[in-house]
Amino acid sequence: MDIKIRDSVKDFYAEAAVTPSEGLCCPIGPDPADVGHIPKDVLDISYGCGSPVGLAGLKAGMTMADLGSGGGIDCFIGSKKVGPTGKIFGIDMTDEMLEKAHKANETVSKTLGYSNVEFKKGVMEEIPLEDNSVDVVTSNCVINLSPDKGVVLKEMYRILKPGGKFCISDVVAEEEVPKEMQDDKTLWGECISGAMKESDFMDSAREAGFYGLYITSRYMYRVVEGRKFFSITINGYKLPKGEECVYKGHFAIYNGPFSKIHDDEGHEFPVGVPVEICTDTLDKLTAEPYCTLFSIVEGESLLDNSSCCPPTDSKGGCC
Repeated sequence: MDIKIRDSVKDFYAEAAVTPSEGLCCPIGPDPADVGHIPKDVLDISYGCGSPVGLAGLKAGMTMADLGSGGGIDCFIGSKKVGPTGKIFGIDMTDEMLEKAHKANETVSKTLGYSNVEFKKGVMEEIPLEDNSVDVVTSNCVINLSPDKGVVLKEMYRILKPGGKFCISDVVAEEEVPKEMQDDKTLWGECISGAMKESDFMDSAREAGFYGLYITSRYMYRVVEGRKFFSITINGYKLPKGEECVYKGHFAIYNGPFSKIHDDEGHEFPVGVPVEICTDTLDKLTAEPYCTLFSIVEGESLLDNSSCCPPTDSKGGCC
């Protein structure tokens, strides 16, 4: 980790915690219904580029980790969604932000009537949580602040339970960010200097082990020196593979709308054609986000996946 960049970002957001900066606030905010229980001073320092928690499909009893939690807005949104049987961890490295978050947590807990949010000091490259311990990882315009994004993604994979997912909003660049912009401390804090190209981000997520990557939102974030930067909300899934490929008579039929598709492992699925699959691929295709795309045949029987829902469903009612 580049210590100079980390210290620069920490100083930038320490000041932003004390003196709210409207220029860092996201023009696309969370649903007003999700923030009525959150103190105004937290909303005033809610810096981001999207609203990932509202799109994460959280359900009662889930455990969520929010990276770069700042004043805690996304943690408090998540707190209401997972309810008293759930758990939210907020991870941040800036003392000033953590102080605000801890204070607000007392107010939010009293308003909701339960306490399920815990803030921890730490960095994304070394997340202070156990392996396989959370259902969902979120972050809001934070991963671009790390020069070691591959390490961050591997840490996210480590702490997720098998079948867990990440839902993050972040800034990506249309083209490679030039060195002179990468050396600009202010642009680092403003989520510009550390932005990756979208394709590079996708490649890094796959290298970390994630499957089922898809974008739920994309909009123009800023134009800096003639270069376009976009905010995206991206999802990815931890779907571990077995030690060997075992076939037990399962076939996947791709339902369309394309004439054929390929998965991340090179399997080809022509529309309407039964393709024999191993048990690893079976587990993958019957899970979110693939489950609505395929019908699965086992012997002479069609497996029921009627409880599955589209991956863009943000209500968290199924899958």
